[in-house]
Amino acid sequence: MKEIIIAEHSGFCFGVKQAIEKAEKAIDEHDDIYSCGPLIHNQYVTDELVEKGLKMVHSIDELPDEVCLVVRSHGESKDFFDAVKKKNIKIINATCPYVTKIHRIVRSAVQDGYDIVVIGDKTHPEVQGINGWCDNSAIIINSEEEARKIAGKNILAVAQTTIIESFFIDIIDILKEKNEVKIENTICSATKKRQDSCKMTAKKCDIMLIIGSAKSSNSIKLYNISKKYCENTYFIENVKNLPLKKVEKCNKIGLAAGASTPERVIKEVIAGMSEFITNENHETNSMQDLMDEIEKSLRLPRGGEIVTGTVLQVTDREVVVNLGCKKDGIIPRDEVIVEGEQGLNDLFKEGDEVRAKVLKTDDGDGNILLSKKKLEVNGHWEEINAAYENKSIIEVKVTKLVKGGVIASYKEVSGYIPLSQLSDRFVENAEAAEYIGKVLPVRVTRIDQRKGKVVFSHRNYLMEERQKKIEDVWNSLNVDDIVEGTVMRFTDYGAFVDVGGLDGLLHISEISWGKLKHPKEVLEIGQKIKVKVLSMNSEKGKISLGLKQTSPEPWMIIDEKFQVGQVVKGKVVQIKEYGAFVELEPGLDGLVHISEVAHSRVSNLANELSIGQEVFAKILEINKEKKRISLSIKETLEPPVFTDSEEEEAVFEEVLVEEVEAMPEDVVVEETEVVFEDAAAEEVEAAEAEEEE
Repeated sequence: MKEIIIAEHSGFCFGVKQAIEKAEKAIDEHDDIYSCGPLIHNQYVTDELVEKGLKMVHSIDELPDEVCLVVRSHGESKDFFDAVKKKNIKIINATCPYVTKIHRIVRSAVQDGYDIVVIGDKTHPEVQGINGWCDNSAIIINSEEEARKIAGKNILAVAQTTIIESFFIDIIDILKEKNEVKIENTICSATKKRQDSCKMTAKKCDIMLIIGSAKSSNSIKLYNISKKYCENTYFIENVKNLPLKKVEKCNKIGLAAGASTPERVIKEVIAGMSEFITNENHETNSMQDLMDEIEKSLRLPRGGEIVTGTVLQVTDREVVVNLGCKKDGIIPRDEVIVEGEQGLNDLFKEGDEVRAKVLKTDDGDGNILLSKKKLEVNGHWEEINAAYENKSIIEVKVTKLVKGGVIASYKEVSGYIPLSQLSDRFVENAEAAEYIGKVLPVRVTRIDQRKGKVVFSHRNYLMEERQKKIEDVWNSLNVDDIVEGTVMRFTDYGAFVDVGGLDGLLHISEISWGKLKHPKEVLEIGQKIKVKVLSMNSEKGKISLGLKQTSPEPWMIIDEKFQVGQVVKGKVVQIKEYGAFVELEPGLDGLVHISEVAHSRVSNLANELSIGQEVFAKILEINKEKKRISLSIKETLEPPVFTDSEEEEAVFEEVLVEEVEAMPEDVVVEETEVVFEDAAAEEVEAAEAEEEE
């Protein structure tokens, strides 16, 4: 008897399936929806999408402004995304997650100084897109001869997702012979499984039919693999290309399909062979026998598969679905996600198309048991896996407090957030209860779908957002900019000021034009201040700030505030043996010489003045060149009133003291009592002295 063997993993891969679903959803939600180039390499599918409303162009210039664009599954270059954003176009990124991962790898590597080598077809849009994420500097090779020409000490090699793994390994071995190479095996795991299955099927079949687009790289590679193990291999795009005469002569007929080949095309090919397949006695098989064979090999779904059908009937307990095969599907109410008082009739109507997951191929009553809930959960797991691969953000709702953390749900999938990952600050178990009911953006940090376990991190998201904010602030700042900041904390040598999420040091010497012992003398925690950016060190991530620079330097505008002869108010800030320094304002200190403190002689300034004392003084001199101000306190005081004799005695005593103080230290001055009787006595003494001479 003739046998049809279908290779496992034939048909749509995850990336293609995701791209089509995103495109169909976008068509439903937007009036103007475009793709630049074919969404996938299958004319059959792209024509259907165009019929539904997708408009296809071939360059960015053809795209109108402010429309919606679905980025094809092969991905695009960074320049492409930048150009599209300039046109205010909404982007729906349908790039395959495996391709996005390669973009991230090469972008990071080229920034670290690596030379990028891409192993693949340089004309393929996926490879061109990869090159666009490493400044179009990649060396693209697709043969052993090209690999032997490469020489370098810092090479990172990646692969086009659809190339044959054995070819990739051979190229890597050649590169390693004379180069230092870092290897990233970026071949899609689904591609490898599809190629391995094609190989195994080809080994046991008389003829192999590879179904796919002539433009599909992965379909062409399936053909090349099959040809090695089954000489009788044919490449077809659809049922119209069937080599029927060749098929008639073979007993074991193998089928394999590329990642962009729809299931319905595979079914059409099988159905198309039904009229020509004959048994060993050359008797034409009945249509029923052929349909039974088709149903057995393809149309009868297996447990765990996703199926699409049409709603036949809706009751309070279940939904009956026509799956296009002998058995109907049944979705029990328990396998549907309902909210509140919703019933099945609120969610399903006869004629609706519905997708579900097969739980059992026979529920005991001859029906196929389906689950809408598990399909959605499965889809949620796919989304979580994609978020993990792409390092993208998803939102979860915190539902329960547990030991060491909280339980959070992404749609119908529950995960765990440890306390250490709940915030960018320390959180105690009691504080974690405050998060119950909150929706948090998170990163997926660990995943084990087989065990149903996933770990989220809100902290990673917060840290990344903070880092982005810091980078934005850093890139927006320039030396000499005046910006607003918030005083965050003090040290003995200054204060740290937050400028848009970035901490800068405000040194104590840059706070005031005057002298400070501690920043808190003029600043408060939480205070908003204007500061000037003095210097920036991007390597160390340090910024130096100045506060005093936001106001004029006092000596530059001294003429506007102070003049000789003016009486001013100041504060004593320093006392020396020869005088006291009085601060008129921060940065402007004047000297009151000891002789200008009082009308009477002052021998110890500490008896007259004290630190912090406020005094009035008269400006005697301003020397801008030497930055000196001479002050007098006694000039602001009323002079004492003396009798004639008291005044003469005081003057004589002052002069005598000054003369004594001017004598050398080894001269001894004896105490002398001076008595003034009257002016006549002086004249007599002077006369007597002259006579003696």
